Amino acid sequence: MLNRLTSRTLIGFSLLVALAVVSCSSERKAQYHVRKALKHGAKLTQDSDTIRITTIDSFPVIKHDSIVWEKFIAYRDTVIKFKNVYVPKTRFQTRIEYKERVKTLRIEGKTKWKTAKAVQVVKYRTNWWIVFIAFVLGFILRFVLNSAFISRVQLFFKYL
Repeated sequence: MLNRLTSRTLIGFSLLVALAVVSCSSERKAQYHVRKALKHGAKLTQDSDTIRITTIDSFPVIKHDSIVWEKFIAYRDTVIKFKNVYVPKTRFQTRIEYKERVKTLRIEGKTKWKTAKAVQVVKYRTNWWIVFIAFVLGFILRFVLNSAFISRVQLFFKYL
């Protein structure tokens, strides 16, 4: 019986060890989720950028029995890689985005209507030249229609 019990515990222990070794580690979970995201439309893009690093070195040089420090400028280019992840939007996010777009279009439409109405009022301006000419003609007609002016014109034609 004891021999049988130890073999069962040995089998159970080895089964637990095998499950622990094969079970999902954090890396496997991450790979699983990445594969799942790729199936649903996520895109992984890898971009790179080049950065120029400037280093200034100085070293001593002997000129005419004196030590002079010379500058040496060196440039090094390094390439940095970025991993950009495109995550597709959910139905809820696209719905909210659409509602915001519609609201902004409505607001823009209302403001355009108001500005057009304000511009329409500006179109009917008074033409001041017509008012000035009417004032001058009225002033001249006042003297022409005066009885003294008419009598002078009659006297002028009488002596002609």
